[in-house]
Order: sequence, then structure tokens, then C-alpha cells
Amino acid sequence: MNRSRIILYQVLGWVLVIGYSLLGYDMLSLRFNNNRQLGLPQTLLLRFSFWISLITLFYYCFLFVFPQGLRRGRWLVLGLGWLGAPLVFAGTRYLLEEVLFPLLFGFRNYDPDTTLLDYLQDNIFFILPTVVLAGVAVLIRDAFVREKERENQLQLQVLEQAKTQAELAFLRAQINPHFLYNTLNYLYATAYPVSEELADAILRLSDLMRYLLPDSPDGEVALSQEVGYVENYLAIHRLRFADSFFVNFTQAGQPVGQQRVATLLLIPFVENALKHGVVNQAAHPITIELALPTPGRLEFTVENRISPHHKDATTGVGLPNIRRRLALLYPGRHTLRVHDDGTTYRTHLAISL
Repeated sequence: MNRSRIILYQVLGWVLVIGYSLLGYDMLSLRFNNNRQLGLPQTLLLRFSFWISLITLFYYCFLFVFPQGLRRGRWLVLGLGWLGAPLVFAGTRYLLEEVLFPLLFGFRNYDPDTTLLDYLQDNIFFILPTVVLAGVAVLIRDAFVREKERENQLQLQVLEQAKTQAELAFLRAQINPHFLYNTLNYLYATAYPVSEELADAILRLSDLMRYLLPDSPDGEVALSQEVGYVENYLAIHRLRFADSFFVNFTQAGQPVGQQRVATLLLIPFVENALKHGVVNQAAHPITIELALPTPGRLEFTVENRISPHHKDATTGVGLPNIRRRLALLYPGRHTLRVHDDGTTYRTHLAISL
């Protein structure tokens, strides 16, 4: 159970306890003072001491009696804890109202001739509902904890199955990238004497394929490699559009180097910009900015004009998939902001490396 729920349930519990106790407080609590008039300050002090005693009793049961006795099956501890409940409540109240208040303020709640039996009877009224409420609160908390544990176990099983399937898919696909990479190297050597431009395109495509080959057990690469992949990707697209390709890729802040990032972290934003954006307008180029304000913080911004024409639906990565991947890779360490006004599309990713 998260902290906000714990606070909510405890607030609701205290509302119930206070409501019940207010009814009984007016009837029983000050019955030994009926023969004398109390002023407002004394009454407020007595109500304050009462609630302090009640809260002490609740957390005595909530934090010790029921967790140590009920949850662990220690029935002797549970029984002794219940027997100690009147002593905790009445004892706290006695120390405040019969020892501290006379010493500091010159008055007490009960008459000096009040017997122990009368004193306990006056206090037992408030003990039972508080003890029951503490037990219910512990049971509710434990139920939520067990439910959360079951959910975590199910999620873990799903993740394990997904991991196994991904490993099998990776093993099946591992031959193809190596084969294509070697073939592209052959084509580069063959094409170079014919056309340097064609050879350069093949070389860049070969670099892209080589980047996809796994060489890191943790799934991370140096940021300079990720940036190089983006640059090669843009260079290949630039060959397609010749002089009508307007994309500005800039870098700012700390120099890009060996900072570790997840593989293919940045390319989905670039790919989606090229898929849905306008690349042939010099007045409205696609802008890509990578910034390192500090060595441990990465910011990546992509902005493009939205193209009115439908493009190839087989490319690009959906935003929900991007968000899911970021949540898995950088939980609590990233922010992704998306702006879409129908004309301009802008994404801003910030990550603590």
C-alpha cells in the first residue's frame, strides 16, 4: 500500500474514533468535575490530553500488539497486549491530567478521592473501539500488502515470459544482421570503383547494421555511438532527398562522449519526425537538438512541421511504446513532454544518466 493510501485510511479512522468519542466524552469523561466549573483553557487542555492518550493507544495496538501478535500467530503476546491496552490509555491520561497538569497549571481532571475502579470504568469506554479500529487497520493494510505482492508476482512472471520470448526471437534473428552486415561490406567494395556516392551510402547502411549487432550485455552503449547512429540515419535520408532535405541536428552543453545510454534511445523520435514531418521546406526545417547541461543529464528535443500527406505506415515507433520503454529503462529518472497544436509537433526528453 502506498503512503497516500495509508494516510487516507488513518485519517478516515480517526474521524470515526473522534466522532464516537465526542459522544461519550460529553457523557462520561468529565463526570467527576460536575461539582465545579471548568474554564475554557482547562477544558481545551483536558480534550488535548484525551486525544493524545487515544492516539497513543491506537499506535500501541497498530504498531506493536497486532503486528507482533495477530500477524505472527503469537497469541500470548496478543493477549498480553490487549491486557496492557487499558494501562496504556489510562496511564498516559493519568500522567498528563493527574501529574503534569497539576504541576504546570494547578488543576487536575479527577477529584482526589476518585477510586481506581471508577477511574478505570471512566476510561474503558474509549478503549474498545480504538483497539478494534487498530486491528481492522492492520488487517486492511495486510490485505493490501498481500494483494500488491500477488500483483508483483504476476508481473514478474509476465516479464520472465516476455524475456524468454525476446531471447528466442533474438536468437532466431541473430543470423540475419550478421549476414546483411557482411554482404553490405562486399557491396561497398564492389560499388566504390563505380560510384563513390553509392559506396558511401552502402557504408553508412553498414554502420547502421553494425550498431544493431549486440555487443553490450546491459543493453547500453556510449552516447557517442548513439549520436553516430542518428547521424548515419540522417545521412542516408539526405541521399534520398538530395538538395531538398532540411534537417538541422545540433549539439550543446557538455561534449558527447562515453556517457552510457540505452541502445536506440533517440532514433524513434528522429524516425517519427521524418515519417510525419515536412523535410523539404527550408523555411520550416526539422530541428533536432541534443544537449548535456551537466555530465549526468541528457536532453533531446525534436520539432517538425506536421505533414498533411499520409506516409508509410510501416515505419516509426508509436508514442505509447516509447513511453513504455522509457518507463522500464529509466523509472523515475526521465520526463517526456509532447506538444502538438495540429501544425507543429515537438517532443522533449530529459533523462538523468
